[in-house]
Amino acid sequence: MGHRAGRPYFPGGRALKADIPVAVIGGYLGAGKTTLVNHLLRHAAGRRIAILVNEFGDLPIDEDLIEAEGEDMIAISGGCICCSFGSDLTAALIKLSELAPPPDHVVIEASGVAMPGTVALSISILPGFALAGVVVLADGERVQAQAEDDYIGDTILRQLSDADVIVHSKTDLQPDDGAVEAVESWLQAMAPQAKIVPTTQGRVPPDIILGLTGPNAKPQASPHADAGYESRAFRHIPPCVPGDLAQKLATGPYGVIRAKGFLRDCEGASWVIQTVGQRFEAQRSQKLDPAGLVCIGRRGALDTAALEALFGLAG
Repeated sequence: MGHRAGRPYFPGGRALKADIPVAVIGGYLGAGKTTLVNHLLRHAAGRRIAILVNEFGDLPIDEDLIEAEGEDMIAISGGCICCSFGSDLTAALIKLSELAPPPDHVVIEASGVAMPGTVALSISILPGFALAGVVVLADGERVQAQAEDDYIGDTILRQLSDADVIVHSKTDLQPDDGAVEAVESWLQAMAPQAKIVPTTQGRVPPDIILGLTGPNAKPQASPHADAGYESRAFRHIPPCVPGDLAQKLATGPYGVIRAKGFLRDCEGASWVIQTVGQRFEAQRSQKLDPAGLVCIGRRGALDTAALEALFGLAG
């Protein structure tokens, strides 16, 4: 009986299970990681992809892709899955490796203030997995200003230094081709080891991520910046005008750097709203049970009381 193609084989008759390739996706809050991951799942082309995130709420998978939802796993059309790993990434990866069949690829979406190199380092020493590389998203409209910011600049530059590929996102928001080229020249200067890939709406060819074959350099550990941030989840928000609420979150004095979530309008329809800095959007959603809204800001600057009043939760 022949052995399975593509797997190393020993004369004694035992096939060696191939390592599962793992790509780490990083990038600052609002850089477009969620949009990229949803695009990747839509173009899996029969490949079984496992997406690992800290919490499902951090990665709102497009509703029409979801086949079933469990306590810690979402089944996605085409054989893909999304898993929550909380604080135990290693345990989640081991659980994935025991699936029959195991995934063809694993993609880990790091938090917006995580150092992807630190996540990658934990993969590189875990048996049964092979680090494919690190992809970092950079918001082309904001990344240079972010890098000069006294609070977050070091986080931005360390994330870029971890990258094998930098996805230059949101190029459609830049004024012209000259501005896009200027940002890419700056990115290349900040991260000479990385390949720069421009995109809009997360439309990165899947093989850019799933075709990675190894990091350009050994991953380096550095502390995450999450100690400087806090998040608050607001549930049971009364019906509202979603676009107006999103605008107030983005432009008001609430200390919100990033917000995302689901809520209902005054007619009972479900909406998804997102804010990044002073940018905001509100779109109709098919989600049947709007779970609420998550707001992220710098520690001590997020005005929870004012947000509760804005949402109609105070009192």
